[in-house]
Amino acid sequence: MTLLRVTANRLLEEYTSESLVEKLLERMLFERGITVGDAEQRSWGKSLPAFAADLRHGGLGNVEMLIEYKLPLSSRRADVVLAGVHPATGAPSYVVVELKQWSSATAFEGDPAMVTVPHLGGPLLHPVAQVAGYCEYLGDFARALRDQPDPLAGIAYLHNVHDPGVVADLAEYPASPAGRLFTGADTDAMLDYLRTRLRPGAPSGYAADVLLNSPAAPSQQLLAVAAEEVRERQVFHLLGNQRLAVDLVLHDVERARAADVKRVLVVTGGPGSGKSAIALALLGDLARRGRTVLHATGSRSFTTTLRQVAGRGRRGSRPCSSTSTSSSLQTGTGWTC
Repeated sequence: MTLLRVTANRLLEEYTSESLVEKLLERMLFERGITVGDAEQRSWGKSLPAFAADLRHGGLGNVEMLIEYKLPLSSRRADVVLAGVHPATGAPSYVVVELKQWSSATAFEGDPAMVTVPHLGGPLLHPVAQVAGYCEYLGDFARALRDQPDPLAGIAYLHNVHDPGVVADLAEYPASPAGRLFTGADTDAMLDYLRTRLRPGAPSGYAADVLLNSPAAPSQQLLAVAAEEVRERQVFHLLGNQRLAVDLVLHDVERARAADVKRVLVVTGGPGSGKSAIALALLGDLARRGRTVLHATGSRSFTTTLRQVAGRGRRGSRPCSSTSTSSSLQTGTGWTC
């Protein structure tokens, strides 16, 4: 579930940037049968040694770094999961870390949940929202964490940013235990925070073993709870581009309503990429906003099962009959069930 398990001290002592990238590429190809592009390789070679050096400077050199940790039952990967001992509880403690090489970023069209980055464009998901989604998902799917006291936190670390003003927009996104933002200008504050989650000098091997050997199983099943979840609260923890797709659709729906125009948006992705999860999350979010929404699919089994369990007695959330096949997710006003 992780490409490389190593303490910060060992990473700095045993690997150069080049050999670290070679090792991760080798493991990625062997473990998962895929490779990654130049941009991600550059990120490995620059961000990981820089972060490890910060950890060692902060007395956390013995903390285990689970690099490119694959979230259970998902293709998504967290940059790093730090594994150690909680200083207050003595129990295993974990911090999910999203590393960004960005030098500046601004909110996308005034929406704090999405950002624009020079040379990368946008919209991109806010890194705090990204890491918070990883934490929430991991808490739901890693059984070993479910009965632990305060086991999990998350941070986004923009280590190349040394002037907080260039990411002032990002600071407006609310912080939570699942997601906090730090930059290279406040590395000391980041290390202070990490020391509240990870005891300096404590052996971290057991904590890493617990997470890596944890059985993986969802705490909620999609169709088994759809009747209550679709309208009243969200079923899923959406990850990365899934969350970004939902935010973009909601953003454009509100802009279209304000301008009194109709929009058609298409969400694409391969099998298992989460299109159904995105569609149902939008169904619930738009219903909670009082919008009239419709979900159409060409999958007879999906439609039949959802009709049986979702929205019994609730006209606003019952699936509608449809014989058409649609590869797009459409949102707008004037649809009825």
